[in-house]
Amino acid sequence: MSIERKVQLVENLFSKLEQETIQFNQSSRLSCVSGCGKCCTYPNIEASPVEFLPWAFHLFLIGEAEKTLVQLNKNQSPTCFIYKPLSVINQGRCSDYKYRGLICRLFGFAANTDKFGNLRLATCKIIKEGQAENYNSTAEAITEGLYVPVFTEYYMQLNQIDFNLGSLILPINKALKMALEEVLQYYTYRPFLHLGKKCG
Repeated sequence: MSIERKVQLVENLFSKLEQETIQFNQSSRLSCVSGCGKCCTYPNIEASPVEFLPWAFHLFLIGEAEKTLVQLNKNQSPTCFIYKPLSVINQGRCSDYKYRGLICRLFGFAANTDKFGNLRLATCKIIKEGQAENYNSTAEAITEGLYVPVFTEYYMQLNQIDFNLGSLILPINKALKMALEEVLQYYTYRPFLHLGKKCG
């Protein structure tokens, strides 16, 4: 399967999740605190390379893939490479929000299955405590059948797009690096057709 097709399938999956997340947010009335980004600073975030193929492909299209890979190889921080921390100039934010990974899209507004098979909303302490009433009513509604996106179901769908890249769960910066390497290696010996022009 071509990189372009994999990217399209991942983006289709993200689009489906986006619709489900909007519906869940409307039902739960839970939301991230504007400009927070605390979950993005957690040093042990893990992800699969396949969820960052759209990001890597986007960088390839704009001619930034090789430069970004060099920067990632030099990067020593465990914090997500895409996240830009709070500074005097800007609030903490994702620098490529449109191309954020599946983990970023699910956390806070999806559930995990516990050892008893029950769905448990996976969200942060800030939402649990700051929006306690909505959190508690949503947790109860989930036990009564309120639909919520489920982590394992979405990761299984990623596996179907690319089993090798989808079944690898790595520290997030390694996942970003592998996604870039996958795209760059794919086009090393292949012509790239974009908007009718032959490149590479």
